[in-house]
Amino acid sequence: MRLSETQKDQIINELKISAIRSSGPGGQNVNKVNTKIELRFDLNDTAVFTETQKQRLATKLKNRINLDGVIVFFESSERSQLKNKQQAIAKLIELIEKALTPVKRRVKTKPTISSKLKRLEKKKQHSTKKQLRQRPDL
Repeated sequence: MRLSETQKDQIINELKISAIRSSGPGGQNVNKVNTKIELRFDLNDTAVFTETQKQRLATKLKNRINLDGVIVFFESSERSQLKNKQQAIAKLIELIEKALTPVKRRVKTKPTISSKLKRLEKKKQHSTKKQLRQRPDL
């Protein structure tokens, strides 16, 4: 399910964004600048989704939701705080869209007559190959 631009804007408005210091190598930039982004999206208090959509998100994203019903998201791949923020928001929206898309049902199909015949022909070939390998009876 694709989210509309207004829904995306509402989600962005409801986000709680904070910057923290990144870990790992990076020299003085890591030690001085808060580039790592932490996003928090409260699923229980949002007005963007209906109750059924909230339930669906809660079941699909249960590994990413904490006990308070908040989706917590970290991003620290870039050296820029702004780029990390943009990437984190994009990933969160993509995650929500993916969770809200309904599962496409598989249409059951029957094998065609030609595929059945091919399968049987292969079985016969395999059988004759195995029989030719056997020692002849004396």
